[in-house]
Amino acid sequence: MRIFFVTPEASPCSRAGGLGDVSYHLPKALSAKGHDVTVLVPKYRLSDEFVLRPLDDLAETVDLSISRRQATFYSCKLDSHEIVLVGCDDFYDRPGIYGNEFGDYDDNAERFIFFSKAAFGAVGKLAAGEPEAVVHSHDWPTGLVPMLVKDKASEPGVFQNVGTVFTYHNLANQGTFPHFDFAMTGLDWNHFTYQGLEFHGRLNLTKAGLLGAHVITTVSHRYARETLGPEGQGLEGVLKERRRDLRSVLHGVDYGLWNPAADRHLPATYDRDDLSGKKTCRRSLASLFGLEDDRRPVVAVVSRLLARKGLDLIARAMPELLKLEVKMVFMGTGEDHFISFLRDTAEANPGRIGLKLSYDPALTHLIMGGADIFLVPSRFEPCGLEQLYALKYGAVPVVRATGGLDDTVIDELSKPDAGTGYKFSDYTPEALLETLAKAIADFDNRGKWRALMLRSMLEDYSWDRAAAAYEEIYGQALAAAARRTREG
Repeated sequence: MRIFFVTPEASPCSRAGGLGDVSYHLPKALSAKGHDVTVLVPKYRLSDEFVLRPLDDLAETVDLSISRRQATFYSCKLDSHEIVLVGCDDFYDRPGIYGNEFGDYDDNAERFIFFSKAAFGAVGKLAAGEPEAVVHSHDWPTGLVPMLVKDKASEPGVFQNVGTVFTYHNLANQGTFPHFDFAMTGLDWNHFTYQGLEFHGRLNLTKAGLLGAHVITTVSHRYARETLGPEGQGLEGVLKERRRDLRSVLHGVDYGLWNPAADRHLPATYDRDDLSGKKTCRRSLASLFGLEDDRRPVVAVVSRLLARKGLDLIARAMPELLKLEVKMVFMGTGEDHFISFLRDTAEANPGRIGLKLSYDPALTHLIMGGADIFLVPSRFEPCGLEQLYALKYGAVPVVRATGGLDDTVIDELSKPDAGTGYKFSDYTPEALLETLAKAIADFDNRGKWRALMLRSMLEDYSWDRAAAAYEEIYGQALAAAARRTREG
């Protein structure tokens, strides 16, 4: 298949979170299956390591109603697939992808409507002559693309043979803007109704993707169900109407990078047959974070330091957490009050609490290798990647049963001797503490804990599995495009 990924971020060129990783690993896995994949992403500030080739034949002027901007295009060829970068320095030559330390950029509507229209135009040129093609768009910054394809598919031309897929990764961010920004889309104003892109008097770009795409996907089975209710954040009605077209596919892991048996970031490697290297990793982690080197389990948190990631639970539970026989490491950046709280707690508890206020991908590997327990107490978590890494590294997850956390961790408490981790449901400090205490008690039973680690390390969440699911979804999108064309 000819597949176009349209995404606001894509590693290695740009990354703000997990979407950047998805936009690298899924195209890579699809390419390995023989598909021709092109990723389209804005051209943010790049280091000199990237070699770019201008694509002058794709250049175009994008009409944004009250202004016109020139879009330039560049190719960055990876081993597995091509990245096409959409350039406009006024919009993208900035410190951050979505904003800076002061918040989101005020012109994000203009920035991403421009990107969506430029990418749409590029797909029209690149897909010309193809018997069929699929456009896969991701989250609100690209939600306009499926609607543009749908609008153009009513006319003879290339877009009659294009299937569209829209993936919502997190409905907490929907891309809502003042109603007058709708003019920049170029769509007829009859689309700006409650049955269209209007949302409480504002433009909603996620709603555009949900209404325009042939097939909608999200990133876990549990999150798909949750967003049909309150986690739909006001879009649950739209999702219920399109329920027949809603699919869910879990994220994957690149086990070429995340494999404790061959991880160059670890001081010692290990696998299910020989776990001795994990002890070396544990000692290195303790030394790096200034922890006491004793038999107490190491509980790790690698996360953005935000309330929705459960940092408010951890803060409320901390006095009792410190009474448990554990050591804790935290790594991440986030809200100032959580940073201050963790800094004060670490200073007051030397040897018990270790803290790195940054995100270091290489250090994440050592944390996974050295931790005994990996804690993810999120209020909501559409999919999550860190718990998947933790499973492979034998850092037994303790998670709240929400979204992808619920889908990927088998609860040892409800399925004794079959679990891969521990889960709690109530979003309370008491539930967190009770579950963590049970995990710590099991840690002292070395035979039971070893069996639990070995089961978790056997779990397979490879990108090959996700790519196979998307092959089927892309086929459904192409079939829907063909039906739409036949029916006029």
